[in-house]
Amino acid sequence: MEMTALDAITNGRTADPDHRPWPRFSVDEGTWTKAAVALHDGECCLLGYWGERDRVNLALGTPNLSAICVLSLENVDRVFPSLAAAFPPAARLERTIREMNGLLAAGAPDSRPWLNHGRWPQAQGSSAPPARDSHEKYIFLPVEGESLHQIPVGPVHAGIIEPGHFRFTANGETVVRLEERLGYVHKGIEGLMAGAPLAQAARLAGRVSGDSTVAYALAFARAVEAATETVVPERAHWLRALMAELERIANHLGDIGAICNDAAFAIMLAHCGILRERVLRAAATTFGHRLMMDRILPGGVSCDLNGDGRAAIEALVALIRRKFPELVELYDNTTSLQDRTVATGILRPALAQRFACGGVIGRASGRVVDARRHPGYPPYDQLAFDVPSLIEGDVNARVWIRIREVEQSLALIEQILSRLPEGAIATDVGAVAGAAHAEGLSLVEGFRGDILVWVRLRADGTVDRCHPRDPSWFQWPLLEAAIEGNIVADFPLCNKSFNCSYSGHDL
Repeated sequence: MEMTALDAITNGRTADPDHRPWPRFSVDEGTWTKAAVALHDGECCLLGYWGERDRVNLALGTPNLSAICVLSLENVDRVFPSLAAAFPPAARLERTIREMNGLLAAGAPDSRPWLNHGRWPQAQGSSAPPARDSHEKYIFLPVEGESLHQIPVGPVHAGIIEPGHFRFTANGETVVRLEERLGYVHKGIEGLMAGAPLAQAARLAGRVSGDSTVAYALAFARAVEAATETVVPERAHWLRALMAELERIANHLGDIGAICNDAAFAIMLAHCGILRERVLRAAATTFGHRLMMDRILPGGVSCDLNGDGRAAIEALVALIRRKFPELVELYDNTTSLQDRTVATGILRPALAQRFACGGVIGRASGRVVDARRHPGYPPYDQLAFDVPSLIEGDVNARVWIRIREVEQSLALIEQILSRLPEGAIATDVGAVAGAAHAEGLSLVEGFRGDILVWVRLRADGTVDRCHPRDPSWFQWPLLEAAIEGNIVADFPLCNKSFNCSYSGHDL
């Protein structure tokens, strides 16, 4: 087997036997620096980066996600070597580690706060620095040049959406720089997870980002099942995939309509909204909840598919197959709409690759990665589907990827319904055996991209620590790059075509 960059980094080190399914290695600062070089050189990609009281963890993957591992720099005494010094995509994560855990990345290019707006009573973690003065002014990066002006937008927006601040620097109508300020919906998810029983932790996981409740619940469940070596019934795997594809269709339909609405083509929003509503109603009929919240649990699922549910989903698929092609044709043949979306908000493929950008945004810019395919998880290894991709990287490309993914999800649902195995839908989660703790890692494909969840369970089965990572961490920075050179009026269009999560990012 060919040696990967991950093998070279971890060569000679012994993996922690209590970390599953991928290995975790305790490393020294020299190995940590090797990882930074490998990230800089594009030999591996950043999947996750989080801190603890005296430990920093780094999840890495090969570019195609065929291999994954976690590196842990142990016994950190307040300071550890910065990855962002060599690999800028790690910068926001290091800023967060400082606030959440009080650990400082030495040599980091940006030490400004990120999630903390100066209103926390104290930084989290016993070794954390004192809270900042709540009146301290956040310093945006300077921009120099003639005839420049700034446009502040948010954090409160005109629509019923989550809060985030966007600071535009423009020359006339052309955006020279966009800088984001997020963290307004920090909920303390990781703190709430600590010490929680599995049932409560699963509920929290499903509420990290409400529009991805199925994907997050699945990621948490798979991490727990990996840690405890729990074997999930086959039927449960297929029901989970059915829920995940319904969630993907509902969100893609909503996004397609909303993108067109931001280009002043409201009829697409209306028709896509109707279809999305039908998806949510079918989900409610089938699984008892419009968003399918709390239906995926560690060990399986909480409800089965009955005759009425099957009929509702079959009718839904038939309806979308009949109506959706008409909407696709309408989008494709409306010249005024194409004028707004084609060549607008271009994300260069090199940037998508460097930031390990997943989901629609990555695939529209040539990064053909889908966690259902690689590293893969059941039942997708038994299902036939394509991973659509384009290289144009503009708003139009992101619309077309969503269109093709709706079509793929419909085909997946038909396969699931025709081949759904019989049997149990849940099993008891295994005990943490032979150790004081067990750790698990999962990577699941949500509608935005890959969601990572790492969990450490105590001997009594409660959660000692859990870290969920939303795909938006690697997508929000790219929105800043995609808007440069576009006019200010095109920002809503670009922003909606990305549709990053505020809540999933802010935790």
